[in-house]
Amino acid sequence: MGRNRFFDLVEREARRADSLVCIGLDPPLDMPAAEVLPKMRAVVEATHAVACAFKPNAAFYEARGRAGWDALRSVIDLVHSFERPVILDAKRGDIASTADAYAQACFDQLDADAVTVNPFLGRDSVESFARREDRGVFLLCHTSNPGARDLQELDAGGMPLYERIARMAQAWNSRGNIGLVAGATFPETLARVRAEAPGMWILLPGVGSQGGDLEASLAAGLDAGGSRVLVNVSRAVCQAPDPGKAADEYRQRINAVRHSPRGGPAGPAAARAAPDDIALGLHDLGAVRFGEFTLKSGMISPIYIDLRLLVSDPRVMALAAGAMAELLAGLRFDRIAALPYGGLPIGQAVSLACGRPLIYPRREAKDYGTKKLIEGTHAAGETVVVLDDLVTTGGSKIEAMEPLTAAGLKVTDVVVLVDREQGGRAELAARGLSLHCVMTLSQLLDSLVRQGRIAGTVRSDVRAALGLA
Repeated sequence: MGRNRFFDLVEREARRADSLVCIGLDPPLDMPAAEVLPKMRAVVEATHAVACAFKPNAAFYEARGRAGWDALRSVIDLVHSFERPVILDAKRGDIASTADAYAQACFDQLDADAVTVNPFLGRDSVESFARREDRGVFLLCHTSNPGARDLQELDAGGMPLYERIARMAQAWNSRGNIGLVAGATFPETLARVRAEAPGMWILLPGVGSQGGDLEASLAAGLDAGGSRVLVNVSRAVCQAPDPGKAADEYRQRINAVRHSPRGGPAGPAAARAAPDDIALGLHDLGAVRFGEFTLKSGMISPIYIDLRLLVSDPRVMALAAGAMAELLAGLRFDRIAALPYGGLPIGQAVSLACGRPLIYPRREAKDYGTKKLIEGTHAAGETVVVLDDLVTTGGSKIEAMEPLTAAGLKVTDVVVLVDREQGGRAELAARGLSLHCVMTLSQLLDSLVRQGRIAGTVRSDVRAALGLA
C-alpha cells in the first residue's frame, strides 16, 4: 500500500465505505496460535468492505511469543493487501533512544500505519513517533476503563488532566498526524475532548462488549462535519456468527446518527459548546448554592442545585434544552416523558427544540374529568425516553416512571441535565435503564473553577464531602 499521510488515507476510506467503523483484530488468548491468522483472515475478508481501518492489539500477539509476533506482521500485511490502514494498539511510551526503538519496531518492522501512544512522559516521548509524517499517532486522552477517573480526571492547572492532554496534543500536532483516544463509556468527557480539539481525529474504544453508548458518544464526539471519529469494535464483530453483518450493522447505526438532521454540523457542535455556558448561567441564576442542605433523598449535601430557576432565564433554558436535545438525537424513542415537577418546563423546552412529542406522568390521578395518570397522547408499546432536571440516587425516577410502565410504555433511557454522581447511574442501570446527562456534578464544579466562579478548594471540599474525591 502506498504511503499517504495516515489521516488522509483514513478520510479516503471513510468516504469510500461511508463508514467510521474500525475493526479490532484481537484473537482471544485461548485460541491456538495456529488458528490466529486464519481467523483474522476470515474477519478481514468479511468486513473490509465496510471498515475504514483495522486495529490489532499487540498484546494478544506478543503473548504468543515468536509465533504471535509473526502472526501480527502477517495480519498487518493482510489488511494492507485490501488497501486498508492499520492502527497498532500498543500504547507505547518512553523517551530518547528507547522511544525511537519503539517507533522503529511499530512502523518499520511491523509496518503499522499508526500506533497508540501513552503521553504520560511528555512531548519528547511522543516526538519519536510524531516525526514520522507519513504515520499516525493516537495519544491516550481519556480511556474507556473504569479506572480512567483515577488519574485522567485529576486537576491539571484548572482543568482535568485529559483536557490538558487534548489541548497539548493540538500544540504538538504541527505535522497533522496526531489524534486522540477517548472512550465511549464516558460520553460527557468525550464531549469535552471534542470541544478542546474540534478538528482532531478521535479513536473511540469501549463500544460493544464494554457497554459504551454508541449513539450518545457519536453525538458528543463527531466533529462539525459529522466525521473524525473512528469507532473501534472488536469482540462484537470478531466473535459474531457473521462478522460482516455485525460490522455493517454498526456502520448503519453510526450513519443513522451522522446523517440525521439533528446529527449534522449544528448538532454535536451545539452539545459540545453548551456545558460551560450552562454552568455559568446556572451560577448567575443562583441555581448553584453552597452551604448545608437536606436533599429530598434525606442526604445532607454541601451543594444545592435548583434547576427550577431555569424558567426565569430563557437564554439559559434554551442552552440546556439544546444540549439535552442533542443527547436525545442519539436515542431511539417515540415520545419524551418529562417527570414532574422539575422536569416539566425543561421537557417542554426540549420538545420544542427537537420537535418530538411530550407526555408526562402525574404524581397523583385527578379526581375529576378523565382522571388520567398520564397527560398527553400515547399508545401501549411505544418507547419513551424519561427526562428530568437532575438525578441523585435514582429512586425518585424509578417511582415516577411507574405510571408509564403500567400503561404499557417502554422505558430504556433517562436523560437529565445534571448527574449528582451519588448512585443514580448505578441504581438505574440495575433496573436496565441507561442514564445520559449533559454534565456531571464534577464537571459542573470544574466549569465554575475554570471560569473563576469558585475556588479550587471549594470544589475539593464538595467532592470530599460527597465521596467524589
